[in-house]
Amino acid sequence: MKPHPPLSANQRRLLPFAMATLVGFSLASTEAKASSASEQANLEVMIRQLNALEDTARRSAQVADEPGQRYFFDYERLATDIQRIRQGLQGYLTPSRAQPRDPVELTGDYTLTGGRMP
Repeated sequence: MKPHPPLSANQRRLLPFAMATLVGFSLASTEAKASSASEQANLEVMIRQLNALEDTARRSAQVADEPGQRYFFDYERLATDIQRIRQGLQGYLTPSRAQPRDPVELTGDYTLTGGRMP
């Protein structure tokens, strides 16, 4: 399988919007069930896409060590948000009873400054 190139500046700018779109699905009630087979299939596709995004971000983090940069992409924070969205989607697909939801919001800000390396 051919490795993916690092995320471009435009892709990094659009990433919070894409993540926010997926967040809508993760905020569903934990007592809800997928209303149809097609909805369940779509949610499973989203989980696979999150897995692919996480893999791409992990590879990008490995090559992000360019000296002299002022700003750095916060791959660790992105990984945390991806994990939170994935858990929300999986919780919707397989709800458990009497489990409180975690109301923590995503940060959406993935820029590190001040010479801090990711």
